[in-house]
Amino acid sequence: MQCFSFLKAMMTIFNLLIFLCGVALLGVGIWVSIDGPSFLKLFGPLSSSAMQFVNVGYFLIAAGAVLFALGFLGCYGAQSENKCALMMFFFILLLIFIAEIAAAVVALVYTTMAENFLTLLIVPAIRKDYGSQVEFTQVWNSTMEGLKCCGFNNYTDFEGSPSNVKSQAFPPFCCINNVNSTAIEPCTKEKAERDAVQGCFNQLLYDIRTNAVTVGGVAAGIGGLELAAMTVSMYLYCNLK
Repeated sequence: MQCFSFLKAMMTIFNLLIFLCGVALLGVGIWVSIDGPSFLKLFGPLSSSAMQFVNVGYFLIAAGAVLFALGFLGCYGAQSENKCALMMFFFILLLIFIAEIAAAVVALVYTTMAENFLTLLIVPAIRKDYGSQVEFTQVWNSTMEGLKCCGFNNYTDFEGSPSNVKSQAFPPFCCINNVNSTAIEPCTKEKAERDAVQGCFNQLLYDIRTNAVTVGGVAAGIGGLELAAMTVSMYLYCNLK
């Protein structure tokens, strides 16, 4: 009985935290979607770039809604000893767990397919918008500077882009000074061919593989928490009258 009461209390506290995180994400997501200019003023130009690249508001609303529902079901089910709520909590968490495993398998097995698919989407966008849309250009400049990479595949992604047509040059991140690893301007085609700076997709994969222990540890920790929550919810479900 003491074990049951302890697990019930821990289940309530754990899911209360999830519930509050969901409420916070929902609030921020709704704020970004409704009053984007205020969000941009508060967090600066980088947030504008991120919002242009990915619709942050809708993503936060979706993530917040899932956490809100999950936390509510777990907290309510444990506190009121409602078997239906506990079972729904278990199944939602199980679906999330299975989706995460499926995503990991796809990422490992179909990396080349994913690269080809993203190339078809991203490269045309670079050739159309890089140098003409300020936010899009800022996103790519920040990405290339941070990852020390050039384009999605390489410098050829920028051929025919508004920036390339206007200046007859490539982004400075595509030409690197081997002495101090700084960007070179102007970055001509000859320099870009000589330096052969790798694309951001390959650089991102390299960084992930380099930090595989950290990434795997975080993934294992999240998976362990999910398994523990499912086990506790099922224990409470089976021991409720």
